[in-house]
Amino acid sequence: MTTTPAALATYPLHDGGGTPLVLLHAFPLDHRMWAAAARALPPGVRAIGVDLPGQGHSELSGMRARLEDVADAVYGTLRDQGEGNGVVVGLSMGGYVALALAERHPGFVVGLGLVDTKSTADTDQARANRLRVADAVTGSQTIDPVLSMPSTLLGPTSAAERRELFPQLEAWIRAQSPTGVAWAQRAMAARPDRTEVLRSFRGPVAVVVGAEDTVTTPDDARHMAEAAKDAALTVVPRVGHLSAVEDPSSVAAALGLLHRRVAEQAAPPRWPWQEGYTSTARP
Repeated sequence: MTTTPAALATYPLHDGGGTPLVLLHAFPLDHRMWAAAARALPPGVRAIGVDLPGQGHSELSGMRARLEDVADAVYGTLRDQGEGNGVVVGLSMGGYVALALAERHPGFVVGLGLVDTKSTADTDQARANRLRVADAVTGSQTIDPVLSMPSTLLGPTSAAERRELFPQLEAWIRAQSPTGVAWAQRAMAARPDRTEVLRSFRGPVAVVVGAEDTVTTPDDARHMAEAAKDAALTVVPRVGHLSAVEDPSSVAAALGLLHRRVAEQAAPPRWPWQEGYTSTARP
């Protein structure tokens, strides 16, 4: 674990070289939700997990409840660690942060992975519910108001066939602080629509969604894929909102392909004679 002056903890989740996959987690979890998917990545793909502010081992340090500030903290953390750019991947809340990072630090983000997330803002009803939960957590100073979330996050197939995920998710949620949970809800409630960020983004985009996701639905995923200039959409069957936890291999395959697309886009062009061209002429 590495902690920077930006107060974010980062974790090497998969060894490799070159541009890293920067993995941003869902609410109310931390980097551990990415561990299985990271292990399934293709050889040579480097992955870095990040605990977002107030989650896991990252501190809030007086930050405002704004995803823009979260994006700046992620950027500052990785920049201070010597990373010049990254393929930024976020699931749910992590996806909201990834889009904010692409908006605020476009030179850093060379590829986007948007997993079980959406580019639009909350509806009035969803925003009010987030604020209600934040107030309940603050009032009780416990994470009890979010302990029932696994039943919403996991799809019906996982509920029936992957029962071991329920105690795992509950343990991860119980490890979070009430202050961080309430802060994250307020930050998500304040986020704007960032569909235009996708429309202007020049790099490759991978949009991944669980076929059984009722939180950020396949329709939300298609909306993002249609907005982006260079997007690949993957609908993972038999999983819900936490596809990277429910079917880590399928998500890892989509992210490995994204990483390869970024590498190919960054590679210098090859002249004809480098492809076995036999002419003696040179441009």
